[in-house]
Amino acid sequence: MPGERLTRQDRREIAAGLRAGLTYAAVARRLGRSTSTVTREVMRNGGPTGYHADQAHQASTRRKRRTTAAVAAPAAGGADLGGRDPRVVAEVTARTTELFVRTGMRPMAARVLAALLTTDSGSLSSAELVRRLRVSPAAVSKAVGVLETMGVIQRQRDPHRRAERYAIGDDVWFRTVMASTRVDAEIAAASARHAQALDPATPAGARLDNLSQFLHHVSEDLARSAEHWRQVFLVRRPEE
Repeated sequence: MPGERLTRQDRREIAAGLRAGLTYAAVARRLGRSTSTVTREVMRNGGPTGYHADQAHQASTRRKRRTTAAVAAPAAGGADLGGRDPRVVAEVTARTTELFVRTGMRPMAARVLAALLTTDSGSLSSAELVRRLRVSPAAVSKAVGVLETMGVIQRQRDPHRRAERYAIGDDVWFRTVMASTRVDAEIAAASARHAQALDPATPAGARLDNLSQFLHHVSEDLARSAEHWRQVFLVRRPEE
């Protein structure tokens, strides 16, 4: 059923569909799932040529166990919990992590981002992340690199210590949306050029021209909307 976890049999159906040369959409229809669910499942587990049902199911089971363990035995790790029950914070963090992973984000990067989001200060040092997530410094460093590339987090120098802190800025979602609009604008520009190359009067050229215009207008609308709501929600932190 949509919304439920994929079963081992679901994954075997996906593998069979891939072997038969079916598209992700066709496989999804067979399972009664969304195309995005099937796409994420395949790309997270070896891609269309390297997908193996049993291995994918085992990997999913391991991820679920790690999440359950994090909820059952949360680590305070020196994080500022604002007087809240550590178990409640851990559960919210775990559920947030799951949501990020379902969007295609790497699991470790998702855990780091969720930890930062659920910390009142919005920032943690590498040592604090290591303690809170119970992982190695190398794992934290790699995840931080991914998030920095995405433009989601920033490095800050701790004035009281030599260590750097990783922080989520107040405008993080604005920057994320704007990065997405820039990609859409690039696709729109390329599609316009390709439409001209193929001749807009032909079906293929017209299709690319429509794609270009659609993405152009949507990206401009989204950029304007993001700027508007950025001003509305700028620095909406509770007073200390």
